Amino acid sequence: MSSSSNSHDNRRPSAASRYTAPSVLTMNGHFASIGEAPSEDQYELGIQVIDEEKEFNPNLNKYLQITQTAHSGFNYHLISVFGSQSTGKSTLLNHLFGTQFGVMSETERRQTTKGIWMSKNKNEAVEGKGMADNILVMDVEGTDGRERGEDQDFERKSALFALATSEVLIVNIWEHQVGLYQGANMGLLKTVFEVNLQLFLKDKQSNPRSLLFFVIRDHLGTTPLTNLRNTLIADLSNIWASLSKPAGLEKSRIEDYFDFAFAALPHKILQPEKFVAEVQKLGTRFRAGHRKANGFDQELEGGVFLPEYHRRIPADGFSIYAQGVWDQIVNNKDLDLPTQQELLAQFRCDEISREVLEAFDVAISPLEEQQGEGVRSGKPAVMKDLGNTGKASRMKSIKAFEVEASRYHKGVYARKRVELEGKIDTRLKALYHGQLSAAHKSGVISFSEAVASAVKAGQKKGASYEFADIVAREKSVALKHFESEAKSLAIENVSWSNFKSQYNLYEKDLDEVSARLRKEEMRRLATRVERWVRSRLGESVGLEFNKLGSGRGGSGAPETGEKPLTEKDLWDRIWNVFIATVKEAETRFIERAKSFDASQDEIEVGLWRLRRKSWGVLRVKIDEEVMEGNILLKLRENFEDKFRYDEAGVPRIWRPQDDIEGIYTKAKESTVTLIPLLSRFRLAETYAPPDLPEWIGVAPNSVDPKDEEDLAPIGGVDEEEGKSLEEEMTILSEAKRQDLVVRFKKTADGVYVEAKRSAIGGVAQIPLYFYGLLLALGWNEIVAILRNPVYFIFLILLGVGAYVTYTLNLWGPMIRMANAASAQAVEVGKERLREFLESSETGRQTMTVSGRAAESIGMEPLHNMGKKKVVEEEDENDEI
Repeated sequence: MSSSSNSHDNRRPSAASRYTAPSVLTMNGHFASIGEAPSEDQYELGIQVIDEEKEFNPNLNKYLQITQTAHSGFNYHLISVFGSQSTGKSTLLNHLFGTQFGVMSETERRQTTKGIWMSKNKNEAVEGKGMADNILVMDVEGTDGRERGEDQDFERKSALFALATSEVLIVNIWEHQVGLYQGANMGLLKTVFEVNLQLFLKDKQSNPRSLLFFVIRDHLGTTPLTNLRNTLIADLSNIWASLSKPAGLEKSRIEDYFDFAFAALPHKILQPEKFVAEVQKLGTRFRAGHRKANGFDQELEGGVFLPEYHRRIPADGFSIYAQGVWDQIVNNKDLDLPTQQELLAQFRCDEISREVLEAFDVAISPLEEQQGEGVRSGKPAVMKDLGNTGKASRMKSIKAFEVEASRYHKGVYARKRVELEGKIDTRLKALYHGQLSAAHKSGVISFSEAVASAVKAGQKKGASYEFADIVAREKSVALKHFESEAKSLAIENVSWSNFKSQYNLYEKDLDEVSARLRKEEMRRLATRVERWVRSRLGESVGLEFNKLGSGRGGSGAPETGEKPLTEKDLWDRIWNVFIATVKEAETRFIERAKSFDASQDEIEVGLWRLRRKSWGVLRVKIDEEVMEGNILLKLRENFEDKFRYDEAGVPRIWRPQDDIEGIYTKAKESTVTLIPLLSRFRLAETYAPPDLPEWIGVAPNSVDPKDEEDLAPIGGVDEEEGKSLEEEMTILSEAKRQDLVVRFKKTADGVYVEAKRSAIGGVAQIPLYFYGLLLALGWNEIVAILRNPVYFIFLILLGVGAYVTYTLNLWGPMIRMANAASAQAVEVGKERLREFLESSETGRQTMTVSGRAAESIGMEPLHNMGKKKVVEEEDENDEI
């Protein structure tokens, strides 16, 4: 074993053969030291962690990766060996763990371990060893060496580094050094304890305990191990009692922070076989153990690795953690282990967080792009199964972070986890809100379309559909869809994902849409009611105006000129019909509006609009009736009814002795008095227009400006229009009245002239002598007829027939039939003559000659004296 050790001693780095720059690695043997960059196979035996110039090796993590330790999480253990120079520390480690640390040559006494070196346990896979997995061993430069002399700075710092990073600190001493102050390194331990008290004071709860494992070398057996143990514990207790402790730790004991274990090994040279056997036995203790149930607190059973010894630094972060600890030590800073743990945790958690976010980005970015494209195109779509995808990605990312980062400092891990969740939730929140916004918009559109479709279906069927029921049903469906989408996006124990406010906003928008649809439906209802009013008023008002054509009123035109009820109460009857029709329409409107679940304000607005629109319908109908052609026809019919019929309603047959002029004057004056009546809408009782403003009423407070867009202004109601109620009730202007009077009088004059001609044309003035002459000249014929029975009977029959014809008023139809028959006979004769002429040669020649003669014959105009007119007069006539 010594020869092998000697050979390795020659491969250890020296101060002369290394570069001082920490970034450059050199290779000495198979150990990777700080110098030129080595290849992977040059990490075979181990690595120099800190050189004698106090430089930390930045490639420590690479060694841990090559040895498959970096990914072991917390499943690794770190052991350091501590002791005086040349006490066989490296030899002990090589035998225990199969390492190949350099050892001192037996032919010369000099320092072999410079700085701190690390190697992984090589015996962990050997059967029967039972060692724990992934044991890392650090060989620390020996103390009290002549090479450093009185410079104890590196000794102290390396001891602090070993204590701060290791679970088990092996103190390698000889048996004869037990009880010595310097030989047993008690002075150095005192310094280390004093510095570490600052650590324990700052974070006593989270600081792990450490195990001081005293391995007593060259034990001859004369002094029992128990005695040696008691001596060492007593010395350590005395050292601890002599320390200057910080406030609050005055009564603390060394056992509060350290556990102790002891082992004795025989002399390596004098008892080599026994030494090897005891070393192998000692190696079985480097595994997981526990405290004895019935023993001292420091007594262990099973192994030396307790969970409370572990620094809880994941293996992949150990190099950063160790470098941070060494940086504080080498710069004479207070050793603040929790701070280093936090710095390491921050660094590693940030790295893990970035890796997790990259994977999260791969899953979420396509969804964000898809959503953004929909927003840019103006057609945001609801993405299918977004909630499950988002939650799965979130859970996967947080779980991955938890697996990797939970091994670090708990406070930093918790804070970084919150930060990670915040970053993930920020993106998910934007994505989910965009999803709900799309669901909101599409839901409102679907709701509007569903209600409109249901209303149209009800209208097509002709059934009395219930608008309120349709809105309630479709609103319930829309809310369920939105609620289902919101629940699919909800994340357990995440406050922002309850989406209650979005649900309330969606419900509010549905209510607004419902109100708008109801208002539109109310307007359609008002339009239907308005059409019904227009139809009813068209018939009723038309009938009232038609009565103007019956001027007799059942009793003829009165002598006093006072008009009958059919004329005098025209506007009263029209107003009453109008009021009754609108009242019925209002009843229909209210009943239908209540089925829409309309509010009282909406009903009041609808009724107010209905009254205004109904008045407009009435006004249009009146204007149609008093159009020039219509009113002139009504006046003529009224006049003719009074002029052509007598008091009994019998048509007059005008005779020369009748007072045609008087009857004409009365009928004309009676009809002319209708024109002032028609020119103003006035009630007969008050001789004033109806109180239209009061009947329409003031506009309700809830009237929307859109409700007034299609309303025509009404005089006396809309004051801002500047039109008075009197102007609104004016049917015929003064100019139109005068024109109407003139035109009517001309029409009446024509009727009068016609009647006058009829009276004159009906006079039969036969002289009396004519009857005597007729009797004298026809006496013989009269006697012959009377004497002849046949002629007499024929005469009697002819007289009876004439009497019957007269009694039945058949003379007119018989005369018309005779005239029609004679005219038909003439037409038939002409047709037959034309056919004859066209069918015969002689006739065609005659028609040809006649045509030519007619062309050569011209008609020239003559004076009233029978002379031919000159050309100038003809031209003048043509121009006229």
